Parts: sequence; structure tokens; C-alpha cells
Amino acid sequence: MSDIFKIEYCIVCLQSCPLCLVACILVPCLLYQTMNDFFILMKSELLLTGIIFFLLFVKIGKGIRNEMLLSIVQALLLLNFLTGFIFNREGVLFDGMFHTTALIIFQKNILNLGVYLISLLFSDWLKKSQQLPEFFILMLSALLGMFFMISSGNLLMFYLSLELSTIPVAALANFDLDKKISSEAAMKMILSSAFSSGILLFGISLVYGSTGTLSFSELPARLDGSSLQILAFIFLFAAFAFKLSIVPFHLWTADVYEGSPIAVSSFLSVISKGAFAFIFLSALYKVFQPMENIWYHMLVILSVLTMVIGNLFAVRQQNIKRFLAFSSIAQVGFILVGLSGSGTIGTSSVVYFVLIYVFSNLAAFGIASVISEHSGKENITDYKGLYQTNPFLSWILALALFSLAGIPPTAGFFGKLFLLTAGASKGNYWFITIAALNMIISLYYYLRIIRSVFMDKQETPIPYIKSNAVVNFALIICAAGIILIGLMSWVYEYIQSLA
Repeated sequence: MSDIFKIEYCIVCLQSCPLCLVACILVPCLLYQTMNDFFILMKSELLLTGIIFFLLFVKIGKGIRNEMLLSIVQALLLLNFLTGFIFNREGVLFDGMFHTTALIIFQKNILNLGVYLISLLFSDWLKKSQQLPEFFILMLSALLGMFFMISSGNLLMFYLSLELSTIPVAALANFDLDKKISSEAAMKMILSSAFSSGILLFGISLVYGSTGTLSFSELPARLDGSSLQILAFIFLFAAFAFKLSIVPFHLWTADVYEGSPIAVSSFLSVISKGAFAFIFLSALYKVFQPMENIWYHMLVILSVLTMVIGNLFAVRQQNIKRFLAFSSIAQVGFILVGLSGSGTIGTSSVVYFVLIYVFSNLAAFGIASVISEHSGKENITDYKGLYQTNPFLSWILALALFSLAGIPPTAGFFGKLFLLTAGASKGNYWFITIAALNMIISLYYYLRIIRSVFMDKQETPIPYIKSNAVVNFALIICAAGIILIGLMSWVYEYIQSLA
């Protein structure tokens, strides 16, 4: 049968059969609509996957010089961040296993911004790395898992994405292959992650056994507060506590931060904690809302323990990475204060604080990286007299520490103010009083570093460091974020409208 005859036959068939005509019109339209929904709703995940495949091809091929490859990756990450503000739409895919909302899109944009800043802040270290493509492949794979985790609408989807977000980070912790301490950090990360994953999987099995479903949309209606369901929730809560470094599940944090490269420590402290705070927020408020009477008291107790122990251990640290590790543990305690508020005010306060935390903590880690890379010094005592030789780095560090301490007019003050306001919405004022007292305690160890930098003297201070323009640009972005986000009230109002 010739091609012309085939075409004529199809035309006659369509004219004589209305069903064929409808099918030929509707099927392509439905297919187009389905693919359009798929690409729009999973835009962030697909873009990250594209960058990962690009890096894989670079690794398999002849390769590109580190400086050029780093510039290309930074441009791709910037493009990935900017595209997060366009072509956005809410929707559900895969029978509810994947969903996205305006708030979820904003949360992913915060993480995209953090990863982009990491690629800028640690440029000096990344240029010297012999495995630059592998570093970004692992980091972006972990970020991809976090995105799927935030958008998951099913416990099975959540578990698989959590594993994708965790295993690459363990490999990143061991990225300094010539250092024994880095291998030890990776081993501790693997063991703690395996333990927490086992606890989580056991909790998920108990949830499924007691409710008969894994869907986030169906679970609230099937939670009756039975003893088995309470036990399952405790296991799930413990798994989240491991990932967020909530006391007493925090013991791996300081050792892993100290042994890992500073770029990896910053990713763990900011991006990983931010992602798990977002999914924890969603899990408590949407999935386990019927068990609020149980998890509220758990949050209060663990928040107090986390703030107190994080602060007490931060006071006695001399290594800057261990100091920032315990500082981040204390900051998680304040996040739990906001989480205890529940509702719109709890959601908006936590998301707002994580946004501020990205700028503040990355600025502190960035300064630590610059000093370590050029002088090899990581002890806080080595920072004495830093202002004499490096005023720019000193002021950025001071802004970051002021924000982490919650001192006005930095954004960190407003972030903690909103967290305390959210926690106070339940009328538990003794809890808020303890949180406020812990803010005062944190002032001591943050100001201790600032005193060393600006007031203390030493005969041989860290010499002048000429960091490259890319690193300085990233530090200026962080400093601007620390100052401007607190002054621009519409940022919090926008987040509140999304919540």
C-alpha cells in the first residue's frame, strides 16, 4: 500500500468514523498536557538531573580544566536558581506520590540558592580538587534527593528520596582521601545514617501495619492514637532527630563536621538541615496533625535539651568547625521552638529562619574556609588580631555571628523573634523564657570570637589574605542577605502568604 493511499484511507476513515476523529484529536492533546504537567511540575528535579548528566559526560570525556568547569557549573547553578521563579504551577503526579505547591517551590529555591553560594564561597578549594566533577555530582545528587523528599506524598517515596539525599553526603565527607580524619567522618556518617534509616524503615512498617496506607493524604484520617501508632511515630520522630542533630541524637555531628572538608560541613549544616526542617514541618503539620498532643510535648522537651546542650558544648570548642557544629545544633533547638507553634505562624517562622540561616551560616563557613585554605589555621585562638590584617573578612564574620546570635538589626534577630512568637502562640511562656535565656547564653560564645577578632592581640596574626573576586562576591551576597532580609518586611509577609 503506497503512502498516498494510506493517507487517503485515513482521511476516509476519519470522515466515516467520529470516534477515530475524536481519538486522533484527544490523544495527542492529552499526551501533550500530561508531558507539559510532568516537565513543569518536576522542573527543579529535571534541571538538576540535566546538570548531573552534563558532569557525568564531562567526567567520561576528555575533561575540562577545573577553572573553566567550575565557572560553567556556577553558571548552571545560577540558571537553576533563577528558573525557580518562572513557569511554576501547583499539582500532583504519580497518583499523589509527588506533589508541589507554591511553598514547596519556594523551599526548593532556598536550597538552590544555598548550593549556588557554596559553589562560589569555596572556589579556592574546589579549583584545587582533582575530583571536581565528582564533588558536584555527589552534592547535586543529594540535593535531588532532598527535592524529591520535600515533594513526596507517600512514605515509600519519602524513604527512597531520603536515602538518595544521605548516601552521597557520606561519600562527600570522605572527599579528602589523603586525610585519616576525613575517612573517620565518613564512617561515622555512614553508621549513624544506617542506624537512623533502619529506625525510620521500622517506623514506616508499623505505620503501614496499623493504618493500611502509606499515602500522606490518607494517613491523618486513619490515625486513632493507638499504642502501636504512637510507637511508630516515635520511631519516625527519632529518625528525623538523627538527621536534624536533635539532642540526644546529635553525637555524630561535631566529629563529621570536623573531619569533612569545610564545603561539605557547610552543606550538611545549611542545606541538609534546611531540607529536613522543611519535610519535618510538613510531616508534623499535615500527616501527623491528629497526634499533635503527643509531638508538641516531645518538641518542647527536645528543644530545651538541644538548645542547652548545644550552647554548653559550643562554649568549650576551640576548633572553628566543631564550634559551628554545636552552634548549628543550638540553632536547631530554636527551629523546634517555631515548629511547636504549628499552623501558619509556625510554618512561616521556620521557613523564614532557614532562609536567614542560609546566609548567616554560609558566611561563617565561608570565612573559615578562606582562612583555612590560605593559612591552614582552624582554631579560634588563631583568629586573634584578624581585624588588623583582614578587616573585610572580619566584618563579614562579625555580621554572620551577630545574625546567628540574634542581635539587631541583623536578620537573625527577626528570625528568632518570629520563632519565639510562634512558640508563644500556645501560651507556654516558661518554654519561651528558657529559649530566651539560651539566646543570652549564645551571646557569650559568639561575642567571644568577635572579641578575639577585633580586640585581642597576638604577635603573629593571620597575614593578609587576598581571596579571589568570586569568593568576595559570595561573601557580599551573604552580608547583604543578613542585613536586607531583616529590613524588608515583605519577605516574611510573602512567606506567610504561601503558608
